[in-house]
Amino acid sequence: MPSHGAPQHAAIANDGSSSFLADKSAKVFLAGHKGMLGSAVHRRLTALGFTNVVGRTRAELDLTCEAAVRKFFDAERPRYVILAAGKVGGLHASSAAPVDFMTENLRITTNVLAAARLCGTVRKLLFLATSAVYPVDAPQPIPESALLAGPPAPGNEWYAIPKIVGIKMCQAYRAELGMDAIVAAPNNLYGPREPFPSESSHVIPALIRRFHRAKAAGAPEVAVWGSGLQLREFTHADDAADAIVLLMDRYSGAEHVNVGSGREVTVRELAEMVREVVGYEGRVVWDTSWPDGVMRRLLDSSKMRAMGWEPKVELRDGLKKLYEYLRGSVVTSFKA
Repeated sequence: MPSHGAPQHAAIANDGSSSFLADKSAKVFLAGHKGMLGSAVHRRLTALGFTNVVGRTRAELDLTCEAAVRKFFDAERPRYVILAAGKVGGLHASSAAPVDFMTENLRITTNVLAAARLCGTVRKLLFLATSAVYPVDAPQPIPESALLAGPPAPGNEWYAIPKIVGIKMCQAYRAELGMDAIVAAPNNLYGPREPFPSESSHVIPALIRRFHRAKAAGAPEVAVWGSGLQLREFTHADDAADAIVLLMDRYSGAEHVNVGSGREVTVRELAEMVREVVGYEGRVVWDTSWPDGVMRRLLDSSKMRAMGWEPKVELRDGLKKLYEYLRGSVVTSFKA
């Protein structure tokens, strides 16, 4: 292991000799390649002609184990790293298991960053943060500069704080050790994934499950948590994957970059879209005994758009394709 101090700078491979998109034969470690966003990034890289994308399931590589991560990096020696792995879930899931959310996400981030530096071959690393890092009273739309202007929303902190740490760690590795570590902060992603999340997860999978099960059972009504008046911005995983590839190719800066569609809907409007897509004809009952969470969270993604990124998937189209995928696939975790 290298000693602390100036000599560690030599461990960073960042000569900038070629861009990411011009380096398609290089080894790319995609951590979390089976997840919703990770699988979308994998599809995009494959379509672009990348020939050496490496992924590992949790059974094959436990990213929370420092020794295992070091061994993997020493053996594989990737040139690029995209860190899309982590423990994810909605407000209720993270509130029910705060220790797991904090420790797993912190360990994954610290282990991967350290191993990427020490292996000596990594030219660039991208860390996936989240819009949950922003304060509950952040200005709307939320600029990147709002980070740490206040605490994250109550209940979100168990997921948000490890992501804030990840952002600051990437900045620290860049400032002290010269690593080209960048960060993307997407907002409310949705898309195909296996296992399909439970009803305690994010709002879109929760709504799809409830309306699908109610339709199958012939239930006269579906209860949805909260008032439905919250405004939300949703971004399809395929659009986020395009943004990640663009950032890997064109961006090298200390500040994280917001990735959001820029299109807002109320949760009531979203529920009506999902009801129509599923074909449920019963009524919707709003259970206001449940908290609404943050009433609005719209990202200012002008920095991302200035690089040429524009989201392509409209929300209704994305919901329709997602439901078609779930009904026609072998996603056993979704079947009613």
